[in-house]
Amino acid sequence: MNSNYHLHMMLTIAQRDVLLRQCHEPAPVFFCDHRKRKDVARIINYLKELGNEKLTGAQAMIAGMPNVGKSSLLNALRAVGMNKGKAAATGGQPGVTRSIGTSVQVVDGVYLLDSPGVFIPYVPDQDAMLKLALCGCVKDSIISSIILADYLLFRLNLFAPETYEQYHGPTNDIVVLLDAVARKTGRLQKGGVPDIDAAASWFVQRWRDGQLGRFVLDEVSRDTLQRMRSIDNERIISISQARKEGKRLLKQRKSQQLAIG
Repeated sequence: MNSNYHLHMMLTIAQRDVLLRQCHEPAPVFFCDHRKRKDVARIINYLKELGNEKLTGAQAMIAGMPNVGKSSLLNALRAVGMNKGKAAATGGQPGVTRSIGTSVQVVDGVYLLDSPGVFIPYVPDQDAMLKLALCGCVKDSIISSIILADYLLFRLNLFAPETYEQYHGPTNDIVVLLDAVARKTGRLQKGGVPDIDAAASWFVQRWRDGQLGRFVLDEVSRDTLQRMRSIDNERIISISQARKEGKRLLKQRKSQQLAIG
């Protein structure tokens, strides 16, 4: 990739981060890679501020979708804040953390609770399900690795086809690409037949490890932010209307009881 491409991506990421922060206002947002000490230290400093605000310290819980790195983050915070080893088990598939554990001290005066992944109540459409599966939020046994690899190829072609050029030139045919990946990486069955399933699993994991570009699967734009705010405003109005209707019905019921009495 040339320098102009890298510059373009840096600007895009910076703009994306600004929009994501605006989506969650007024709550503070930190973008963190638990493998980078400076990122973890930024969160530690924030937790210290929370702990200093209360005489008894502070307790918090790490919550999020399955397999997004909650336990890894807790361990990283403990390592940076207390210089101590792992306190939570981690794994590459969802479901490692089964219940809320005991509180773990991550810095003086601050204790964190790890928690199992919390999945959304329902998946709105097929595209959303593929995104969640590709990110590892559902077990790999739920959706075929070839289907996931095919969806990943679709996203890579939108993002930057050159990210997989070491295996094959730009293509829309996942079988052709996986055949090339299998031969390139030595994933062959008896007789030198390419193991397409193994190649698909490896290809998807390669992306999850950040080796095939780093990009957000959801659309993050100014229009998206405006739509989210519009939905939130409608939800607030709906809740307010429901409360008013509830008060009206309660008042009506009391009037009827008085009339009967």
